[in-house]
Amino acid sequence: MSEANAGKALTVDIDGMSFARIPIRTRVVMPGDDLDEFITEYATSVVREGDILFVTEKIVAITQGRSFAIDEITPRKLALFLSKYVTRTPYGIGLGMPETMEMALRECGTIRILVAAAVSAVTKLFGRKGDFYRIAGDKARAIDGPTSGTIPPYNQAVVLGPERPNEVAQHLKTLIGNVCEVAVVDINDLGGNILGSTLDKPAEKRLVAILKDNPLGQGHQSTPLGVIRTV
Repeated sequence: MSEANAGKALTVDIDGMSFARIPIRTRVVMPGDDLDEFITEYATSVVREGDILFVTEKIVAITQGRSFAIDEITPRKLALFLSKYVTRTPYGIGLGMPETMEMALRECGTIRILVAAAVSAVTKLFGRKGDFYRIAGDKARAIDGPTSGTIPPYNQAVVLGPERPNEVAQHLKTLIGNVCEVAVVDINDLGGNILGSTLDKPAEKRLVAILKDNPLGQGHQSTPLGVIRTV
């Protein structure tokens, strides 16, 4: 069994069961790479029957051509304005830079982002958080901007969320011979979401709990894939 990433536990106990979170170390995924070839190269020799293969949304999106160099994005004035009011965290810039906010406006639509921003501004006054992304939706939440831990060349890029993540998960399950379930995940040190999977809803909820502490790390670990295995 592989070792855990630095600072992360290899196993976790959820609902009275123990699960191993096995990171799969890979090369850096580049635009133009084929996701099928990448998964075949790195995952097929690791997964066993009964496992869950979890794939970060970022590598799916990159292979779909959804990575954009920062210097190719020209933010409109509205993006410059709105990005000033986004709370930044050490774990990801989110929409707190003009370029990521610009891509959110393009992905989600100007009206939806404005409504999300307006509602969030009001509810924050009453101590409520998270309304912006609840209204803006998964497309806004999944947008990744560069951080200090981002692997080049993505330290100078904005990566959008993947398209058709449920279809991707089902396709990858078939690709690896239907030996395990597959989930496309958006996980960071603040929590996570399942964007698409071959699991039912209770199993997705349990998977979020299993991955809560982000066992793949934030970037330089170069582990964009992992396997969940019952211990």
